[in-house]
Amino acid sequence: MFRGSVFTKLEHLLFSIFLVSVLFVPSRSSAQGAANQGNQESNFKASLLNIEAASNEVFRYQSTLRNASSETKTYELKADLPPGWLISFRVNGSQVRSVQMEAGKLQDIQIEVNASQSAEPKRYPIPVIAQSDNDTLTLNLEAVVKGSYALTLTTPTGRLSEEVVSGSSEEILLKVENKGTLPLNDISISSQLPSKWEATFEPSTIEQLEAGKSVDIKTTLKVPDKTIAGDYMAKITAKNANSQEEISFRILVKTSMLSGWIGILFILAAVAIVYLLIRKYGRR
Repeated sequence: MFRGSVFTKLEHLLFSIFLVSVLFVPSRSSAQGAANQGNQESNFKASLLNIEAASNEVFRYQSTLRNASSETKTYELKADLPPGWLISFRVNGSQVRSVQMEAGKLQDIQIEVNASQSAEPKRYPIPVIAQSDNDTLTLNLEAVVKGSYALTLTTPTGRLSEEVVSGSSEEILLKVENKGTLPLNDISISSQLPSKWEATFEPSTIEQLEAGKSVDIKTTLKVPDKTIAGDYMAKITAKNANSQEEISFRILVKTSMLSGWIGILFILAAVAIVYLLIRKYGRR
């Protein structure tokens, strides 16, 4: 009996210790989570730190600013850029220069960087800073310029006007040139013309145009019959996924010599008829 009661008391003691440990001692994961939360600091981060693009394309970075302090802060946004470069910060689509953040909040910020057109192909460090009265957060971005896209459209002589006889066709020679440092692929040629006019291009597409190279495009412009004489504008566009160039071509439409002589003959015939009628009936 005595031995059994001792074991019973010991069991009750062990059970009490277990309950105390469960109810009052925090678990390891909870304690670790609390420690991590306490050690969390304000920061400025981006999903992609390094972006490669052409010099005439926009470098876009998605960043997140965290205010882990216990007070509301206003952060001024700025960056140290190479000469001739531009930067803009956008929050919910609107361009901003600073953001006000409540304690413990996160803010998504889109950063857009425009390189100088003369930027050489290489890596450019872009330190971006979010600064408040007593806090400076730095985000080290990098822009890799791989070259430039530059498409031009003109004529071999530079002349952008032509004379066309109404009801006829005219051949115009165009010149597409790659003045960038990167190849241009899948260039298409199209036109915007007055009603019922037609234009065909040979070739109408260019699969690839290397840097510094050019291609001549033979354009056949057809003007409908009975088009009124005068000045008309024809817009011609060369474009691909990376670049686009548009020119306005002045077209002077003239009537044919035959049409002119026919018109003159009609006028003379009308005058002759009037004259004969006057002579015949004017004496009565």
